[in-house]
Amino acid sequence: MALSAMEIYKLLPQTNCGDCGFPTCLAFAMQLANKQVSLDDCPHVSEEAKQELASASAPPIQLIKVGSGEREIELGKETVLYRHEETFHNQPGLGALVSDELNDEELQEKFSYFKEFSYERIGETIAFELVGVKNDSGDPGRFAEVVGLLLESTGQIPVLISQDPEAVEKAFSENAELAERRPLIFAATAANSDKMAALAAEHDAALAVKGNGLEELAELTPEIKEAGVENILLNPGTEEPLATLQEMTQIRRQALKNNFRPLGYPTVSLVEGDDPQEQLLDAATYTCKYNDIVLIEDAKAWQALPLTVLRQNIYTDPRVPPTVEAKAFEVGEDLDENAPVLMTTNFALTYFTVASEVETSRVPSYILTVDTEGQSVLTAYSSENLNAEIAAKALKESGLEDKLNHREVIIPGYIAVMSGSLEVESGWDVVVGPREASGIPAFLRDYTPGEGQ
Repeated sequence: MALSAMEIYKLLPQTNCGDCGFPTCLAFAMQLANKQVSLDDCPHVSEEAKQELASASAPPIQLIKVGSGEREIELGKETVLYRHEETFHNQPGLGALVSDELNDEELQEKFSYFKEFSYERIGETIAFELVGVKNDSGDPGRFAEVVGLLLESTGQIPVLISQDPEAVEKAFSENAELAERRPLIFAATAANSDKMAALAAEHDAALAVKGNGLEELAELTPEIKEAGVENILLNPGTEEPLATLQEMTQIRRQALKNNFRPLGYPTVSLVEGDDPQEQLLDAATYTCKYNDIVLIEDAKAWQALPLTVLRQNIYTDPRVPPTVEAKAFEVGEDLDENAPVLMTTNFALTYFTVASEVETSRVPSYILTVDTEGQSVLTAYSSENLNAEIAAKALKESGLEDKLNHREVIIPGYIAVMSGSLEVESGWDVVVGPREASGIPAFLRDYTPGEGQ
């Protein structure tokens, strides 16, 4: 049972030292009771108190890890129902499903695509993390063979989708590398939980628990944890999207609002069906609320792209704008002393939009990003995070004066009013560029540094 703030306070040192970041031990106790801080933030708490406070300080949704090495992903440890209340911490793992009834040629084609699907957006490389193999054949030997083919063909985290313990056991026994990759087993049920839990514990694998509703899930998870499995995920066993959404929401609510430990684990859903558009909509729904792993059948490019963009948008911390380093970036090849210089802010979305348009122009250029604390051009100018003095300092510290035979900088058209004062502050000539980034390619093609525009 969760402890109250006063009960927690009685177990703290009560020195009000402030080392935890809060002015008093009571303030820290209140945050700990609300799951907003970790007990580790108090450097002076005794070991005896740590043991007694373990349940109060543990996250309402357990942090689990799937995969290994660079491919390891963390799931869970969420503390809010809605992102604006704080943020979502660990984005869901996304991946694809394949059937072991496909022939080897078809499987190799799919595995190659899953391996190569990767792109960069706002400075982040986005890719699939997982690939699931379904034991549709019912043949443990074929299942183990396809799992082996997956291990040879991709670096993604394997998901073993079978309710037959014999098939899962054979996959491990015939593929030595499988245990090292720390896969996810899907799924333990009321009928096979003992054997599946033993396999997961033996091979240090994560285990999805599939119940016939939340009551059955709540009965199974303590038994599986008792068997030595720490990395547990939940699946309520629903098939219809609306029912799945309702059950996933209840799991999150029970864990966060009622601190109900048997449901305090990440969740997983498999998205299957005949209509690929419906699959995409279902996967998007589950990514929003509240799945930690979403696997979609085949996951074609036109499905994967919007789904991964949606995930990135939702799991970007709304309190911290994405930024790039404030410096002069080189865009294009063979930059020389005549290369144009474009100025913008260090807001990541702004920078990558400008960089994309500069690349489109095929005019090698420097993009100077000014540190505006991650604000866009107009926002930064309005809040005085981008003014002539700040921009002049960025130009001076960029080192561009030593690389160029001209002193001319292009500023965004929206802040043309700053051009005169920037010339005075910096000693550079200022050229007013397009208002919208889409106008950059045409602008650069007609522009020659030193001649203005």
